[in-house]
Amino acid sequence: MQKTPFAPRYTGVNHLAMATEDMDATVLFWRDLLGMRLIAGLGHEGYRQYFFAISDVDMVAFFEWPGVEPLPEKDHGVPVRGPYVFDHVSLGVADEDALWDVRDRLEGAGVWVSELVDHGFIRSVYTFDPNGIALEFSCYVPGVDLRAHPRMTDTAPSVRTMQGPDPVPGAWHLKGAPTPCDQRMVYPGEGHDLMHRKKNMWETGND
Repeated sequence: MQKTPFAPRYTGVNHLAMATEDMDATVLFWRDLLGMRLIAGLGHEGYRQYFFAISDVDMVAFFEWPGVEPLPEKDHGVPVRGPYVFDHVSLGVADEDALWDVRDRLEGAGVWVSELVDHGFIRSVYTFDPNGIALEFSCYVPGVDLRAHPRMTDTAPSVRTMQGPDPVPGAWHLKGAPTPCDQRMVYPGEGHDLMHRKKNMWETGND
């Protein structure tokens, strides 16, 4: 197999960016129910963007814009018709050299790509995939660690936001008890055959 000349060391999904009209409800869910630290908040009256830590390297972000309406509920992966979109996907790369590698490769292929943008804690370039999906590639700024030192610069933070970056004990009054081990059922999903089919088509072909 021919080795690809371009193999950047991706670190995962830097952040997923979505939109909400109610940042308090979003903070209540992502920070207080799911247990993700709110590590950055920026904005002003009528506009906010907050980041929650998914892991040591991954985040989910929300813009708050007036007039945003929740999407209709839809089962995962079921096709839909008509407009259906979220803001963008940011893919993490190891460092600024890797970011330049990505930019140079996109530009060399004739794909539109932005200049490098410094956001203070991450540096990014922007482009679009063939499906029109907005993509961002990001690396962290050396010496800036929002997980160790969270910051909130929103000039009009919500009341719940001002409770701090950490999950608030007692914010949710959970009902019931943990599911007993002997009742923990796991059902096969769409990817179940990936590990349980005997044939790996890359190894065996269509035989």
